[in-house]
Amino acid sequence: MKIERQQIGSVEVAKPVGPLVDEDAEAFSKALMKRLVSSNPRVVVVLKEVPYLDSVALEGLANASDELSQRAMQLKLVNVQSNCREVLELTGLADRFQFFDDLQDAVKSFL
Repeated sequence: MKIERQQIGSVEVAKPVGPLVDEDAEAFSKALMKRLVSSNPRVVVVLKEVPYLDSVALEGLANASDELSQRAMQLKLVNVQSNCREVLELTGLADRFQFFDDLQDAVKSFL
């Protein structure tokens, strides 16, 4: 799996490409947590190119959400495909995230 990274001001944008399953989900989760434990955990995850998530990916996103909630923050997800959004809603995880349709709106939400 490929993870495209972009820096917009003080916000890191992570764009995984492909399904977040098995080892790819594990690698993405570890990379995300490594970024979130930094002194500046401003991260936006763009899920436009992620067709589905497995339980490992869901656990990774939930753990990232827990890490940010300790700092009174929420993980920001952009362009979540409908089937991934449905999985987040069905598992009761959707309330842990902020959802955006536009990357710039997600970045601006840190201001």
